[in-house]
Amino acid sequence: MGTGLASALSNHFLIAMPGMADSNFDGTVVFIAEHDERGALGIVVNRPLELDFGELFERIDVPLRPRELARRPVYYGGPVQTDRGFVLHQPRGEWSSTVVIGDEIGLTSSKDILEAVGEGQGPARLLVSLGYAGWGPGQLEDEIGRNAWLTVAADPGLIFDVPADERFPAAFALLGIDPSRLSGAAGHA
Repeated sequence: MGTGLASALSNHFLIAMPGMADSNFDGTVVFIAEHDERGALGIVVNRPLELDFGELFERIDVPLRPRELARRPVYYGGPVQTDRGFVLHQPRGEWSSTVVIGDEIGLTSSKDILEAVGEGQGPARLLVSLGYAGWGPGQLEDEIGRNAWLTVAADPGLIFDVPADERFPAAFALLGIDPSRLSGAAGHA
């Protein structure tokens, strides 16, 4: 892989290959929000926690007025800063601390977005996670080189419209692959 990979993986999915050794990522789809020479940051989008919006909003002392949101799951975003909330959302909007990804998706870590959601004024489409996935310089490129991940351009519909338990096979389908046909062993010619 050439140096052109550096920023190329922002707004892409990483799909864990069968046999992923790291249990944090086995069977996951990770949305990459940032990727440059300093490393990468992403959010696991297919691992709901035993925590819902109602409990989270109570925990952070923010009223949740649209009660229909109370049962929506909060997701495990990754093993880094698991006590912090991160919101993947569309449209981007204007929030205190947002990473802009592509033309339409934002990743916000400031509380103002959750306060807006609590008021019924939040973004139309959102996924709330605790924690994120992070890689140091060159680490993600190395893992991809060792066949730990497949990559594909992100499709916001997979994050916001597909049920969580269908996101892993749906990500493979973006590549035209049936995950049940893949072996966990890496092959090198």
